[in-house]
Amino acid sequence: MKLNIANPTTGMQKLIEIDDDKKLLPFFDKRMASEVPGDSLGDEFKGCIFRIAGGNDKQGFPMKQGILCNHRVRLLFKKGMSCYRERRSGCRKRKSVRGCVVGPDLAVMSLVLVKKGAEEIPGLTDDNKPRRLGPKRASNIRKLFGLEKKDDVRQFVVRRQIGDKKKTKAPKIQRLITPQLLQRKR
Repeated sequence: MKLNIANPTTGMQKLIEIDDDKKLLPFFDKRMASEVPGDSLGDEFKGCIFRIAGGNDKQGFPMKQGILCNHRVRLLFKKGMSCYRERRSGCRKRKSVRGCVVGPDLAVMSLVLVKKGAEEIPGLTDDNKPRRLGPKRASNIRKLFGLEKKDDVRQFVVRRQIGDKKKTKAPKIQRLITPQLLQRKR
């Protein structure tokens, strides 16, 4: 089984393959979103705690939260449900998905690192990959930098460099209160 481990604090992720089923025994019969200690996976994961985020079985069917079984079921999906993207508005579709209980028939399991162990894991906790883009909405920019209502958001928007030149690019700030917007409202 392949394990796709993500670390949200550093933005890194790592794919490891484990052939020994004995190492995966603590994960079996656990549900999605449950937290499992990673001591059984090896010495580098000692003290780590993982959250099961999902996975796919050997035929590629995704796990779906809320289906309490470890086999495949056919459900009628509509807009807004996970594992389904609406092609025409109002259309519903019956699709096969796998239950949320982990079993040995999974090909890939997604894990999220909740608590780091004593030692660094190479490629997962030792490096930091910054997020490429900053927030676009005015309220989210204020929240990121801890700004007051009276502060100018346009000074704090996250800019990124284009190529080797000094040219920078910044997103158009959404929900920005401008004098023009207030005049339109009058």
